[in-house]
Amino acid sequence: QVQLVESGGGLVQPGGSLRLSCAASGSIFSIYAMGWYRQAPGKQRELVATIISGGSTNYADSVKGRFTISRTNAKNTVYLQMNSLKPEDTAVYYCNADLRTTALNKRVYWGQGTQVTVSS
Repeated sequence: QVQLVESGGGLVQPGGSLRLSCAASGSIFSIYAMGWYRQAPGKQRELVATIISGGSTNYADSVKGRFTISRTNAKNTVYLQMNSLKPEDTAVYYCNADLRTTALNKRVYWGQGTQVTVSS
């Protein structure tokens, strides 16, 4: 049993900041990568940012320079620092983890999502 729990969402004004966190728990052998995706009303779910075990990161072009992803290995927690928020960032943000529950069993898990609303 693996669970991903997101927190930190809420309502902010344009130009404001918000920090999301996601904690993975359960029968985890190792985590290869964790990331954040988002889905706005009427749109497809899209990649926001990912970070792999070696520390490499990648970001959607729309958030480069504004968002920063980081990870705390000791607690299997990933963070998304969001600055200079825009109304276009409004979406449900989902945590994602590519992990192994055993040395051989690898699969992807998703959190339930947290709402981020950017509005004046």
